[in-house]
Amino acid sequence: MTEFTPWASLTGGALIGLSAVLLMAWEGRIAGISGIAGRLLPPWTDEATPSRLGFVIGLVAAPLAWFVATGSPVVQTVSSNLPLMAAAGLLVGFGSTWGNGCTSGHGVCGLARLSPRSVMATAVFMAAAVLTVLVVRHLM
Repeated sequence: MTEFTPWASLTGGALIGLSAVLLMAWEGRIAGISGIAGRLLPPWTDEATPSRLGFVIGLVAAPLAWFVATGSPVVQTVSSNLPLMAAAGLLVGFGSTWGNGCTSGHGVCGLARLSPRSVMATAVFMAAAVLTVLVVRHLM
């Protein structure tokens, strides 16, 4: 079962919201992780690469910062089934490409801007998440 962590969740949500607002204010860009990470790969189209790299480094460094702040490591359970993980990664990549954005771009920034496309995308990926949990936890 998943542990309920309201304070850690509230803090994480506030930091995600703050980073999205700061990125929009400083760069004029939406904080979509798939777009930020994807634009770090060639061909490069603008000079915003250092800020994108900083954003991704911040994502990777966050668990270390949590450990330093709390003294406890971030616990993350990931399947050891490599074919399943590869298929899941391909599906996520396909979905973020097909949907013109990822959960952070649509779910955080798009909903905040009241984008109809983001409302639809968020409804679809949340329904898929609910269905996935139902299948994995109750039917397998």
